[in-house]
Amino acid sequence: MILFVRDLTVIDAAYLCPHRGVVGESWLVDVELTGELNEMSMLFDFARVKKQLKAIIDAEVDHRLLVPKQASETLIEPAAAGYLFVDFLAEDHTIHLNCPEQAFAIIPATEINIETVTDYLLTQIRSQLPGNIDGLKITLRHEEIPTPSYHYTHGLKKHDGNCQRIAHGHRSMIELWVDGVRDHALEQYWATRWQDIYLGTKDDLVPVTELELSPTGLELVSPQHYGFRYTSAQGDFQLAIPMESCEIIDTDTTVELLASYIAHQLKPQVGEKTLKVVAYEGVGKGAIEAL
Repeated sequence: MILFVRDLTVIDAAYLCPHRGVVGESWLVDVELTGELNEMSMLFDFARVKKQLKAIIDAEVDHRLLVPKQASETLIEPAAAGYLFVDFLAEDHTIHLNCPEQAFAIIPATEINIETVTDYLLTQIRSQLPGNIDGLKITLRHEEIPTPSYHYTHGLKKHDGNCQRIAHGHRSMIELWVDGVRDHALEQYWATRWQDIYLGTKDDLVPVTELELSPTGLELVSPQHYGFRYTSAQGDFQLAIPMESCEIIDTDTTVELLASYIAHQLKPQVGEKTLKVVAYEGVGKGAIEAL
Protein backbone atom coordinates (compact mmCIF):
# COMPACT_ATOMS: atom_id res chain seq x y z
CA MET A 1 0.00 0.00 0.00
CA ILE A 2 1.20 3.51 -0.84
CA LEU A 3 0.20 6.69 0.96
CA PHE A 4 1.12 9.98 -0.70
CA VAL A 5 1.02 13.68 0.09
CA ARG A 6 1.65 16.21 -2.64
CA ASP A 7 2.96 19.69 -1.78
CA LEU A 8 3.69 18.68 1.80
CA THR A 9 5.84 21.78 2.29
CA VAL A 10 8.11 24.24 0.52
CA ILE A 11 11.81 24.43 1.35
CA ASP A 12 13.08 28.01 1.13
CA ALA A 13 16.82 27.83 1.63
CA ALA A 14 20.15 28.84 0.12
CA TYR A 15 23.21 26.81 -0.77
CA LEU A 16 26.89 27.26 -1.59
CA CYS A 17 27.99 26.58 -5.16
CA PRO A 18 31.55 26.95 -6.54
CA HIS A 19 30.23 28.39 -9.80
CA ARG A 20 27.27 30.52 -8.69
CA GLY A 21 28.23 31.56 -5.16
CA VAL A 22 25.39 31.61 -2.64
CA VAL A 23 22.16 30.56 -4.36
CA GLY A 24 18.62 31.11 -3.10
CA GLU A 25 16.37 28.13 -3.74
CA SER A 26 12.77 26.95 -3.32
CA TRP A 27 11.73 23.31 -3.63
CA LEU A 28 8.26 21.82 -3.37
CA VAL A 29 8.19 18.54 -1.44
CA ASP A 30 6.11 15.42 -2.17
CA VAL A 31 6.16 12.34 0.06
CA GLU A 32 5.20 8.67 -0.45
CA LEU A 33 5.07 6.04 2.29
CA THR A 34 4.75 2.28 1.78
CA GLY A 35 4.02 -0.49 4.27
CA GLU A 36 1.30 -2.43 6.03
CA LEU A 37 -1.95 -1.06 7.43
CA ASN A 38 -1.99 -0.51 11.18
CA GLU A 39 -4.74 -1.27 13.70
CA MET A 40 -6.67 1.77 12.42
CA SER A 41 -6.54 0.40 8.86
CA MET A 42 -4.13 3.18 7.93
CA LEU A 43 -0.51 3.38 6.91
CA PHE A 44 -0.04 6.68 8.72
CA ASP A 45 -2.63 9.26 9.70
CA PHE A 46 -2.62 12.14 7.22
CA ALA A 47 -2.65 14.66 10.04
CA ARG A 48 0.50 13.09 11.49
CA VAL A 49 2.19 12.95 8.07
CA LYS A 50 1.51 16.61 7.47
CA LYS A 51 2.58 17.62 10.97
CA GLN A 52 5.44 15.26 11.81
CA LEU A 53 7.18 14.89 8.46
CA LYS A 54 6.74 18.55 7.58
CA ALA A 55 8.20 19.52 10.95
CA ILE A 56 11.30 17.37 10.39
CA ILE A 57 11.89 18.74 6.89
CA ASP A 58 11.35 22.32 7.99
CA ALA A 59 13.64 21.91 10.99
CA GLU A 60 16.46 20.26 9.05
CA VAL A 61 16.76 22.39 5.90
CA ASP A 62 14.18 25.17 5.64
CA HIS A 63 15.53 28.73 6.00
CA ARG A 64 19.08 27.42 6.39
CA LEU A 65 22.27 27.73 4.37
CA LEU A 66 23.01 24.28 2.92
CA VAL A 67 26.75 23.59 3.08
CA PRO A 68 28.40 20.75 1.07
CA LYS A 69 30.62 19.30 3.79
CA GLN A 70 32.72 17.12 1.46
CA ALA A 71 33.37 19.79 -1.19
CA SER A 72 37.01 20.75 -1.61
CA GLU A 73 35.96 24.40 -1.28
CA THR A 74 34.37 23.97 2.17
CA LEU A 75 36.00 24.60 5.53
CA ILE A 76 33.95 24.24 8.72
CA GLU A 77 35.32 25.02 12.17
CA PRO A 78 33.78 25.52 15.60
CA ALA A 79 33.62 29.15 16.67
CA ALA A 80 32.16 30.31 20.00
CA ALA A 81 29.87 27.88 21.80
CA GLY A 82 26.91 27.13 19.54
CA TYR A 83 28.48 28.89 16.53
CA LEU A 84 30.29 27.76 13.39
CA PHE A 85 32.81 29.33 11.06
CA VAL A 86 32.04 28.38 7.46
CA ASP A 87 34.45 29.35 4.70
CA PHE A 88 33.75 28.57 1.05
CA LEU A 89 36.84 28.96 -1.10
CA ALA A 90 35.75 28.87 -4.73
CA GLU A 91 38.43 29.75 -7.26
CA ASP A 92 37.08 33.18 -8.23
CA HIS A 93 35.27 34.12 -5.01
CA THR A 94 35.26 33.35 -1.31
CA ILE A 95 32.38 33.51 1.17
CA HIS A 96 32.87 33.60 4.94
CA LEU A 97 30.36 33.24 7.78
CA ASN A 98 30.26 33.16 11.55
CA CYS A 99 26.73 32.23 12.62
CA PRO A 100 24.74 30.14 15.08
CA GLU A 101 24.81 26.44 14.21
CA GLN A 102 21.08 26.46 13.41
CA ALA A 103 21.74 28.81 10.49
CA PHE A 104 23.39 25.93 8.60
CA ALA A 105 22.51 22.47 7.33
CA ILE A 106 25.75 20.53 6.88
CA ILE A 107 25.08 18.11 4.03
CA PRO A 108 27.50 15.13 3.71
CA ALA A 109 28.11 15.57 -0.02
CA THR A 110 30.48 17.22 -2.49
CA GLU A 111 27.73 19.44 -3.90
CA ILE A 112 24.24 20.63 -3.08
CA ASN A 113 21.51 19.50 -5.45
CA ILE A 114 18.10 17.85 -5.32
CA GLU A 115 19.62 14.38 -5.01
CA THR A 116 21.98 15.13 -2.12
CA VAL A 117 19.38 17.09 -0.16
CA THR A 118 16.85 14.28 -0.71
CA ASP A 119 19.33 11.68 0.58
CA TYR A 120 20.00 13.82 3.64
CA LEU A 121 16.29 14.15 4.42
CA LEU A 122 15.68 10.43 3.95
CA THR A 123 18.35 9.71 6.56
CA GLN A 124 16.83 12.18 9.02
CA ILE A 125 13.24 10.93 8.62
CA ARG A 126 13.50 7.14 8.33
CA SER A 127 14.41 6.54 11.96
CA GLN A 128 11.36 8.49 13.13
CA LEU A 129 8.72 6.52 11.22
CA PRO A 130 6.42 3.92 12.86
CA GLY A 131 7.27 0.24 12.49
CA ASN A 132 4.60 -0.56 9.89
CA ILE A 133 6.25 1.80 7.38
CA ASP A 134 8.90 0.01 5.31
CA GLY A 135 9.41 2.49 2.50
CA LEU A 136 9.81 6.25 2.13
CA LYS A 137 10.13 8.34 -1.01
CA ILE A 138 10.76 12.08 -0.97
CA THR A 139 10.55 14.14 -4.14
CA LEU A 140 11.96 17.65 -4.28
CA ARG A 141 10.90 19.61 -7.34
CA HIS A 142 10.85 23.13 -8.68
CA GLU A 143 7.72 25.11 -9.24
CA GLU A 144 7.07 25.32 -12.96
CA ILE A 145 7.76 28.94 -13.91
CA PRO A 146 7.36 29.56 -17.67
CA THR A 147 8.41 33.21 -17.41
CA PRO A 148 11.60 34.85 -16.06
CA SER A 149 12.56 34.18 -12.44
CA TYR A 150 15.53 34.77 -10.16
CA HIS A 151 17.29 33.29 -7.14
CA TYR A 152 17.92 35.59 -4.21
CA THR A 153 19.39 35.23 -0.72
CA HIS A 154 18.88 37.53 2.26
CA GLY A 155 18.34 37.78 6.01
CA LEU A 156 15.76 39.70 8.04
CA LYS A 157 17.17 40.68 11.42
CA LYS A 158 13.82 41.96 12.73
CA HIS A 159 11.94 38.75 11.92
CA ASP A 160 10.79 36.70 14.92
CA GLY A 161 11.22 33.38 13.09
CA ASN A 162 13.83 31.68 10.95
CA CYS A 163 13.87 34.42 8.30
CA GLN A 164 16.34 36.20 10.60
CA ARG A 165 19.07 33.80 9.45
CA ILE A 166 21.46 35.85 7.36
CA ALA A 167 21.73 33.51 4.36
CA HIS A 168 18.47 31.83 3.41
CA GLY A 169 16.77 32.33 0.08
CA HIS A 170 14.14 31.76 -2.53
CA ARG A 171 13.61 30.96 -6.20
CA SER A 172 10.98 33.45 -7.29
CA MET A 173 9.01 34.48 -10.32
CA ILE A 174 8.13 38.09 -11.05
CA GLU A 175 5.26 39.74 -12.89
CA LEU A 176 5.66 43.26 -14.26
CA TRP A 177 2.54 44.88 -15.72
CA VAL A 178 2.73 48.10 -17.76
CA ASP A 179 -0.64 49.69 -18.53
CA GLY A 180 -2.27 46.34 -17.69
CA VAL A 181 -0.09 44.22 -20.01
CA ARG A 182 2.68 41.83 -18.91
CA ASP A 183 6.06 43.16 -20.01
CA HIS A 184 8.29 40.10 -20.44
CA ALA A 185 11.27 42.19 -21.54
CA LEU A 186 11.22 44.08 -18.23
CA GLU A 187 10.77 40.81 -16.38
CA GLN A 188 13.80 39.35 -18.13
CA TYR A 189 15.84 42.43 -17.30
CA TRP A 190 15.00 42.11 -13.61
CA ALA A 191 15.51 38.36 -13.55
CA THR A 192 18.98 38.84 -15.04
CA ARG A 193 19.79 41.64 -12.60
CA TRP A 194 18.86 39.50 -9.61
CA GLN A 195 20.06 36.12 -10.79
CA ASP A 196 21.93 34.51 -7.84
CA ILE A 197 21.94 37.80 -5.91
CA TYR A 198 22.48 38.52 -2.24
CA LEU A 199 20.15 41.34 -1.19
CA GLY A 200 21.74 43.21 1.68
CA THR A 201 20.27 45.93 3.86
CA LYS A 202 22.37 49.10 4.01
CA ASP A 203 22.03 49.36 7.80
CA ASP A 204 23.57 45.88 8.18
CA LEU A 205 26.79 46.81 6.32
CA VAL A 206 29.96 46.85 8.42
CA PRO A 207 33.64 47.12 7.44
CA VAL A 208 34.99 43.63 6.85
CA THR A 209 37.69 44.45 9.42
CA GLU A 210 34.97 44.44 12.09
CA LEU A 211 33.89 40.87 11.34
CA GLU A 212 34.97 38.04 13.65
CA LEU A 213 35.85 35.39 11.10
CA SER A 214 37.95 32.24 11.11
CA PRO A 215 41.71 32.58 10.61
CA THR A 216 41.16 31.56 6.98
CA GLY A 217 38.39 34.13 6.59
CA LEU A 218 40.49 36.89 8.10
CA GLU A 219 43.31 36.03 5.69
CA LEU A 220 41.16 35.94 2.54
CA VAL A 221 38.58 38.67 3.12
CA SER A 222 39.37 41.75 1.04
CA PRO A 223 38.11 45.23 0.13
CA GLN A 224 36.17 43.47 -2.64
CA HIS A 225 33.91 41.90 -0.01
CA TYR A 226 30.88 43.43 1.63
CA GLY A 227 30.61 42.76 5.35
CA PHE A 228 27.19 42.25 6.94
CA ARG A 229 26.54 41.81 10.64
CA TYR A 230 23.52 41.97 12.92
CA THR A 231 22.23 40.54 16.16
CA SER A 232 18.72 39.09 16.34
CA ALA A 233 16.80 36.75 18.60
CA GLN A 234 18.75 33.67 17.43
CA GLY A 235 22.18 35.27 17.88
CA ASP A 236 24.98 37.15 16.13
CA PHE A 237 25.11 36.73 12.34
CA GLN A 238 28.20 37.66 10.29
CA LEU A 239 28.82 37.35 6.56
CA ALA A 240 31.52 38.43 4.12
CA ILE A 241 30.54 38.04 0.46
CA PRO A 242 31.93 39.40 -2.84
CA MET A 243 30.50 42.79 -3.75
CA GLU A 244 29.74 41.63 -7.28
CA SER A 245 27.24 39.13 -5.86
CA CYS A 246 25.24 41.75 -3.96
CA GLU A 247 22.73 44.53 -4.36
CA ILE A 248 22.37 46.91 -1.42
CA ILE A 249 18.84 48.00 -0.47
CA ASP A 250 18.15 51.07 1.70
CA THR A 251 15.45 49.18 3.62
CA ASP A 252 14.88 45.72 5.04
CA THR A 253 14.45 43.03 2.39
CA THR A 254 10.94 41.83 3.17
CA VAL A 255 9.01 40.95 0.02
CA GLU A 256 6.74 43.94 0.62
CA LEU A 257 9.69 46.32 0.55
CA LEU A 258 11.31 44.48 -2.36
CA ALA A 259 8.12 44.94 -4.41
CA SER A 260 8.24 48.66 -3.62
CA TYR A 261 11.97 48.84 -4.42
CA ILE A 262 11.50 47.16 -7.82
CA ALA A 263 8.59 49.46 -8.65
CA HIS A 264 10.51 52.65 -7.83
CA GLN A 265 13.59 51.40 -9.70
CA LEU A 266 11.55 50.68 -12.84
CA LYS A 267 9.11 53.59 -12.77
CA PRO A 268 11.44 55.98 -14.67
CA GLN A 269 11.58 53.46 -17.53
CA VAL A 270 7.80 53.41 -18.00
CA GLY A 271 7.19 57.13 -17.47
CA GLU A 272 3.53 58.10 -17.18
CA LYS A 273 2.31 54.55 -17.81
CA THR A 274 0.95 52.57 -14.89
CA LEU A 275 3.25 49.97 -13.37
CA LYS A 276 2.28 46.99 -11.23
CA VAL A 277 4.92 44.78 -9.64
CA VAL A 278 3.97 41.32 -8.41
CA ALA A 279 7.02 40.13 -6.49
CA TYR A 280 7.07 36.54 -5.24
CA GLU A 281 8.88 35.15 -2.22
CA GLY A 282 9.38 31.55 -3.21
CA VAL A 283 6.22 29.63 -4.14
CA GLY A 284 2.70 31.03 -4.05
CA LYS A 285 3.24 34.07 -1.84
CA GLY A 286 4.47 37.61 -2.31
CA ALA A 287 3.49 41.26 -2.47
CA ILE A 288 2.12 43.75 -5.01
CA GLU A 289 3.08 47.38 -5.53
CA ALA A 290 1.41 49.63 -8.07
CA LEU A 291 2.61 53.07 -9.19
